Amino acid sequence: MISRVMSAELAEHAGQRVTIAGWVHRRRQLKSVSFLVVRDRTGLTQAVTGPNPPAQDLSARDPRARTLPAQELPARELPPEESVVAVTGTVTASPQAPGGYELVAPEVEVLAEPGAAPPFDLYRPIVGATLPTVLDHAPVALRHPLLRAPLEISAASVAGFRETLDRLGFTEIHTPKIVASATESGANVFGIDYFGRPAYLAQSPQFYKQAMTGVFERVYEVGPVFRAEPHDTVRHLAQYTSLDAELGFIEDHRDVMAVLREVVAGMLESVRRRAAPALDLLGVEPPAVPAEIPAVHFTEAQRLTSSDEPDLAPAQERWLGEWARREHGSEFLFVTGYPMSKRPFYTHPDPSRPGHSNGFDLLFRGMELVTGGQRLHRYEDYVRALAARGEGTEAYEGYLQAFKYGMPPHGGFALGLERWTARLTGAANVRQSTAFPRDLHRLSP
Repeated sequence: MISRVMSAELAEHAGQRVTIAGWVHRRRQLKSVSFLVVRDRTGLTQAVTGPNPPAQDLSARDPRARTLPAQELPARELPPEESVVAVTGTVTASPQAPGGYELVAPEVEVLAEPGAAPPFDLYRPIVGATLPTVLDHAPVALRHPLLRAPLEISAASVAGFRETLDRLGFTEIHTPKIVASATESGANVFGIDYFGRPAYLAQSPQFYKQAMTGVFERVYEVGPVFRAEPHDTVRHLAQYTSLDAELGFIEDHRDVMAVLREVVAGMLESVRRRAAPALDLLGVEPPAVPAEIPAVHFTEAQRLTSSDEPDLAPAQERWLGEWARREHGSEFLFVTGYPMSKRPFYTHPDPSRPGHSNGFDLLFRGMELVTGGQRLHRYEDYVRALAARGEGTEAYEGYLQAFKYGMPPHGGFALGLERWTARLTGAANVRQSTAFPRDLHRLSP
């Protein structure tokens, strides 16, 4: 392994001479000392130089030297911000230093120098740039601790998703993102040339995860999905990461909701455990998940919001989020029983309410975060469902073959990772929780 100590480990090496490595975050000079602050993946380390030498001593220095005795250098001679350096020094307690320890008598090895200055100062505690500037310069802008923190929370969320479902007996799968037909959602797909044949980027792994339920009973996937919808809003992306799960041998959609509750709780627990510094930096307190997330039927949601529309508008979702917080003390709310007309053909109808489904959405802080439900599982039901929508089975033969050979009652859900992270961190725009967003206007970097 690389012989270096991380910033977060300095306290374990008090009094020892160690080497840290990272990027020059900031350099500062006081009257008699200079400070070099180095950033690595775990935090910041401060290296303190000694008194500056007489000016004539500097004239003899070889500018090509790679190892610089920083204790003899004024700040103007230290490598510029975003230089990649290795610093060797003695670990000494210092209440003013990041983490309470610093390096004294340091030597600096310059591994690489930047060819240009960052578009804004990365050492400042706030981001001094607009969102378009951040997105245009994402490879360097995301080095800012405030901009990196949501991505750390996102990674911890995915780890919690996997940990929870592994514990519940699920198997991770990986399904194609290039598909032969655009049958699931019509025209809102990206077409591509596949060796001279038309093909499409997958809108979801729905068909595949259902088929794999017939293999493993319980499956999940973390992967990209693509939506060619011309939305230009703070909550939509053309490509995002979908956290999908599907499970067999259920009674109805409520079993799926129970698993989803465990998943959300597990994701938040993982964020608390794995991304505590990022939470502290952003001032975020993860919400508690009720033992049973409150739920309202769609017809009740309509009554509460004085609506007769067959779906919930964003303003109505926000109102319901406030209502759930006020009435139930919950940041989460299930809305169940959406009209069948607004759900995909594979959704299982509610046997007790004609026209309504065994489908649900999970709202998080007043925004739809998860869509899920019970699916049809008998072949003949699929034939009837497609016929009711004026379609035959020909375009769906690859999908339907799983149901010809016996499938258990099953259901599942899909959670958008970027939207989850944005709601959790309080970001106003989903692009603030996406490393390299793809939307109506942006295809680079």
